[in-house]
Amino acid sequence: MPPADTGASVTDRAAASPLSSTDSSPSAAADPESDKLRPGGPGYRRMSLALFAAGVATFALLYSTQALLPAISADLNVAADRASWTVSAATFGLALGVIPLSALSERFGRRTLMTASLTVAAAIALLVPFAPSLDALIALRAVQGVALAGLPASAMAFLAEEVRTKALVAAIGLFVAGNSIGGMSGRIVTGWVAQAWGWRAALGAVGVLAVVCAVAFRLLVPKARHFAPRSVGPRALARTLGGHLADPLLRRLYAIGALFMTVFGAVYTVIGYRLVAEPFNLPQGIVGSIFVIYLVGTVSSAAAGKLVGRVGRRGALYLAVGTTAAGLLLTLIASVAAVLAGLVLITAGFFAGHAVASSSVSRTAKTARAQASALYQCAYYLGSSLGGALGAAAFHAAGWSGTVLLGLAATVAAAGITLYATRKAMAARRLPSLGKAA
Repeated sequence: MPPADTGASVTDRAAASPLSSTDSSPSAAADPESDKLRPGGPGYRRMSLALFAAGVATFALLYSTQALLPAISADLNVAADRASWTVSAATFGLALGVIPLSALSERFGRRTLMTASLTVAAAIALLVPFAPSLDALIALRAVQGVALAGLPASAMAFLAEEVRTKALVAAIGLFVAGNSIGGMSGRIVTGWVAQAWGWRAALGAVGVLAVVCAVAFRLLVPKARHFAPRSVGPRALARTLGGHLADPLLRRLYAIGALFMTVFGAVYTVIGYRLVAEPFNLPQGIVGSIFVIYLVGTVSSAAAGKLVGRVGRRGALYLAVGTTAAGLLLTLIASVAAVLAGLVLITAGFFAGHAVASSSVSRTAKTARAQASALYQCAYYLGSSLGGALGAAAFHAAGWSGTVLLGLAATVAAAGITLYATRKAMAARRLPSLGKAA
């Protein structure tokens, strides 16, 4: 068993594989990453802004109906567990599409596939407001999720190839920060627009935001300098995926990502129903504004690199799990202040844990990084889909306490995986030969 098991000590185990440099100077030979993007260097700011815009569009579109679920339920006369599928269908579609589309990125390029994904998803977003029924809305959202699938894994692989290894966590943190901004702005916009003009107009507003982000991404994203196209057939893809799944460290990272997203998906799918009901009775606009808490995720994901530098990757994961669990317990108190404080902790813990786990996947995979990241994204969004569906079902059956219980079970599982990894790493340090043989 390798000494690093959860990404907490990925730096001890694997650095990103250097790609061939076009610079034949002695300095380039000494430093194979000399022509990669670095903070303060040419192209890094454009890359950061482009991926930030892509992150904004991805989360704004993917979760565009989440803050609107109470309004959709009331207008279409459906229960929370049925309406929640307008969210879960999109995340499930993304989970299904991310692996095959990541294979296409190996042939056509990360930049090309990200552009195509954003364009198609934004176009579908302009059709979603006109869905004539709940079933049609769910179907369109599923197709939109598949369209978005080309972006997350390609983005992670693009960063791993184009950014210097030491700056990778920070760069991915900025992309994740864009996710949090997108999640926040999409929900705030939809909340207030829905209060004034209805949920269909709110979805139209998100579609316009996505179009703007797609245009900004295309104009800003730099050309890839370290991408080498290759064709990936079904058998080769299966072998690649099997190789990644055979890696115990990657398996644990995939599980941790899924568990974090199960909590997050459950909480934010159901929280609107809790806040519009007794004893809170908050209006739709105020409920949408609650998602300004996503700014906490922007800070915590961007700061994940510094946190790892101080306490290590496993230490950062322990802190993320503990923070999330504490937030879940706080939300049980029937007080707006307590619920808000709990959401702050849940959001901070989730985004920090996600940034650490996802960057660890990109650095751990020595080959076929797009597929390694695709597997992570598949697990991550399956966790979101499962969390949204189960969280809504738990709320329907047992109220908010049922949703919290589901979230706590997921955090306990994530903590258990991290603890197992810590014990294996400690054993491997005591007995290096055992670590090599495992």
